[in-house]
Amino acid sequence: MNAIHDLGGMHGFGAIDAERNEPPFHEAWEGRAGGILEVMTFPAGFTVDRFRYLRETLRPALYLTQTYYEQWIYIAEQALLESGMISAEELARGKTQTPKRDDAMRSDAVWGFLHDRTHSGRDVSDTPRFAIGQRVRADNMQPTGHTRLPRYARGKTGNIVSHHGAHVLPDASAHGKGDMPQHLYTVRFAARELWGDRANPRDSVHLDLWESYLESA
Repeated sequence: MNAIHDLGGMHGFGAIDAERNEPPFHEAWEGRAGGILEVMTFPAGFTVDRFRYLRETLRPALYLTQTYYEQWIYIAEQALLESGMISAEELARGKTQTPKRDDAMRSDAVWGFLHDRTHSGRDVSDTPRFAIGQRVRADNMQPTGHTRLPRYARGKTGNIVSHHGAHVLPDASAHGKGDMPQHLYTVRFAARELWGDRANPRDSVHLDLWESYLESA
């Protein structure tokens, strides 16, 4: 979507302060937050794409000031509300009145769920529109919902370097529209194509992009 959540290629946020030997979690609650999101599944379709879209509904001021796992807690709350498992009043109280459903994942099913998930690859009858080596241009789209085409690459030209078969289209999956699979390609963009002559001429960026994002250049 076109919002602060698409930070790729944006300037003015300063250097990234990398922490040497950073642990997976800084607090115990962060690990619990990560675990909750990993096993949340709902009939409405809580996919990784829906996860990303819910994160993009955070108000810009919160998105820029909350920590990574604080954002995950927000996503869990929104998913629980969407599924009807809790009400807004129960969320505010921090306690449910009566169980809404009894289909939550049991502890003995977690390991299998985490290690045997369905891959995003799908079979389609359509032949791919683009070939490896072909020059393509990324669509200059202005979406209001979720997409995996970053703003900095829209309208830019690159070359197909890989074809990965067909995969679930995130733009559809994020909004409960089903898989709508499309062919997926890796496209190489020269850094100067993306950011102008001040970029290093030896640098490039590789993006995995779905077929509907692209046109022949």
